[in-house]
Amino acid sequence: MSINLQKGQKIDLTKGGIGLKHIMVGLGWDEAKRSGSDGGFFGLFKAKPQDIDCDASAILCDSNGKYMDLVYYRNLQLSDGSIVHQGDNLTGAGDGDDEQIMVDLSKVSPSVGKIVFVVNIYSASDRKQHFGMIQNAFIRLVDMDKNNEICRYNLSDNYYGMEGLIVGEIYRYNGEWKFNAIGQPVQSASHVDKLTAMYK
Repeated sequence: MSINLQKGQKIDLTKGGIGLKHIMVGLGWDEAKRSGSDGGFFGLFKAKPQDIDCDASAILCDSNGKYMDLVYYRNLQLSDGSIVHQGDNLTGAGDGDDEQIMVDLSKVSPSVGKIVFVVNIYSASDRKQHFGMIQNAFIRLVDMDKNNEICRYNLSDNYYGMEGLIVGEIYRYNGEWKFNAIGQPVQSASHVDKLTAMYK
């Protein structure tokens, strides 16, 4: 049975020897309905607004929380196969997960202390877009060996003016893996480099 998490809530993923190895981290969002005129002479010539392109990424950090590596749309997997991004979704259209990142806990290097999952709006500043224009954002973890959703965190805060989100993290604690629902907004994050810089 899936657990619905609240902001800041933490859960154990491997405590008790349940043998969890293969996790699918699904991230989803929908574009909120836009209102008002998009411009043009007396509304006759309306420019179609650009789709909001959200990018999900995984930032790997060491035990001190310092940046090690990045999995994102231009680097879809690590050489050891421990983390694999399933590809970029340019619009967020449709139901369910918009982007998925596979994590094989059995292959994650012992030097990795945590894996941080973030989402940013591509070229948000240039396109004048922000997370106040996004709704129904969530992160969920699925045990792929049992095809069972472990937990879900729905992000319901007001993120108006924010270009990025630190959604959640899988981290080591006393030899076990845990998950932390974060939901921290970042104001300037038109590119994932702005997010990775927070861990350097």
